[in-house]
Amino acid sequence: MSNTAQFRVAFGKKDEVVHGPDDADVVISVAASDAHLDPTSLYMQGKLKAQGSTGALFALLQSGEVSAAIQRLASRP
Repeated sequence: MSNTAQFRVAFGKKDEVVHGPDDADVVISVAASDAHLDPTSLYMQGKLKAQGSTGALFALLQSGEVSAAIQRLASRP
């Protein structure tokens, strides 16, 4: 089973980068200032927010996909 995710990196109020389908299994949100940190640690600290399937979140965290996606979105030109 493939887990789909929507990633949201917030740079400020009403200023965020979104990537992924609107009907994703899990929606992952993080502040741009935290995007360079370990996403699992951020989740445990409450700085990385997730809505939807917890199983999908943990699978994506373990695969490294979350880290790669949020770092890519946080480095917008």
